[in-house]
Amino acid sequence: MLTQYSGTVSAVMVREALYAPLQQGWTVDALLNGTPFDAQVMRASAGRVPVKHYARFWRRLRRTIQDEFFLMDQRKMRPGSFAFMCTMAAQQPTVGQGLEVALQFLSLVFADKRAVLRTEHSMAAVVLREESPEPSRAFTYFTFWMYVHGLTCWLANQRIALLSVDSRGPAPEFLDDYRVMFSDNLRFDCQQSQILFSADILNVPIKRTAQDLERFLRHAPNNIIVKYRDEQSLTSQIRRQLLHSDPKCWPDAVYSAADLFVSVSTLQRRLNEEGQSYQRLKDAVRSSLAVKWLADEHYTFVDIASALGFADVSSFYKAFRKWTGTQPSHYRSMLLNKNK
Repeated sequence: MLTQYSGTVSAVMVREALYAPLQQGWTVDALLNGTPFDAQVMRASAGRVPVKHYARFWRRLRRTIQDEFFLMDQRKMRPGSFAFMCTMAAQQPTVGQGLEVALQFLSLVFADKRAVLRTEHSMAAVVLREESPEPSRAFTYFTFWMYVHGLTCWLANQRIALLSVDSRGPAPEFLDDYRVMFSDNLRFDCQQSQILFSADILNVPIKRTAQDLERFLRHAPNNIIVKYRDEQSLTSQIRRQLLHSDPKCWPDAVYSAADLFVSVSTLQRRLNEEGQSYQRLKDAVRSSLAVKWLADEHYTFVDIASALGFADVSSFYKAFRKWTGTQPSHYRSMLLNKNK
């Protein structure tokens, strides 16, 4: 996960949100009126903007154009739609039932988009079906997933790891913020758009009060755009270190501490302060690599197990189940759409 942009999003995200309204005749001045930005943000040289400014822009823009989906569907998502969807979902007994209600609501809101929840073994997927044979722009898909994933995380009261985020359309030029928001494993030019995650989360009971809902909606979209981390954190440094080396040759904590010019006790203490341990960090990076390679049919389970430094496939299977809550075969099967 990219972490070097703490507290900011790319100005590209502002321009992406303005794209459809501009195509439909709105002017830049009208769209940016009352927001923290001016026309300078439209320049390619514009770098990054604070998350809190982007959130203010987001809220103002949807009021201006009277559409919480920024005119990216034939029908408008009228202001208040997201709040109503959250209210209905929060009244359900489990996360899975709450998610089903939310998806049904969105299918009524949009003319060209119908999302369905599929489960297979220990895997779950939200599949987005579209009438148009032409894929949408990446920002359209990621905005849809932001609403769905953000709500689901809130219902579960935990961040839900996405094993894969697939899009029918081509990859945009800028991907960094999407990786931070969702997953390192972003795939494009796929047969269908979908997000994949462990099905275990669907059985979690919803325990949200009216006060929780009011607080969640008051702080949106800040609280569902991204969860940033400090680029200088020890966790980030070690993660980069591991990603740039062969998993079969990963150093133990002693060697890693030496590379970072700290003692082992200091390394362990600082990781603990960041809510991490060296072993959990290695597991997280191994899991990320496994998910990436499982998306490629050219890699066999033996290949992946060996590349990750496991003695045999059985050990890899047990570890993957521990990391993700699902079996590698189930993940690959659903990801590659071999079973309907």
